[in-house]
Amino acid sequence: MKKSDIRKMPEYFDRYIHLADNVSYTEALETSLQELENAPVEKWKALGDKVYAPGKWTIKDILQHFIDTERVFTYRITAIARGDKQKMIPYDEDVYAKNANAHRRTIDDLLEELILVRKSFIAMYKSFSPEMLHQLGNGFNGMQYCVLSLGFMIAGHQRWHFKIIEGKYFPLLMD
Repeated sequence: MKKSDIRKMPEYFDRYIHLADNVSYTEALETSLQELENAPVEKWKALGDKVYAPGKWTIKDILQHFIDTERVFTYRITAIARGDKQKMIPYDEDVYAKNANAHRRTIDDLLEELILVRKSFIAMYKSFSPEMLHQLGNGFNGMQYCVLSLGFMIAGHQRWHFKIIEGKYFPLLMD
């Protein structure tokens, strides 16, 4: 199934979903894995703890954010695919970032974990039937989204942040 097969585009997540290619969900996720494996790690390392504005996350914080988001959504997606209709609880990404201690880790360590998490995420998605992919779940704010849309959301979410890194962080290397 492709992005165009999403029956109901979830508000808010649509900004991420639109950044994913309109290929099969497994191809979109495999592409996102390749983008991680080919990431500009040396540039990330050169940035160190630089941020483009006060209060913004470092590259390490962003990588940890990918890991945390993927794990939170793995639970949500599994619950929805299995027919759970309860309202999903929100998670505060800033609280997670503050308490994750990403600054104590290396870029290589974070990227290695993220790649493992992504491979696991892809394996989970490959296990879903077409019915599971179209299963609707209840977001914390009254939003409904299907399993298929959340797969594309993860792929697009990564691209969203990569664009921010390229546009706002990489210019810091010129200073």
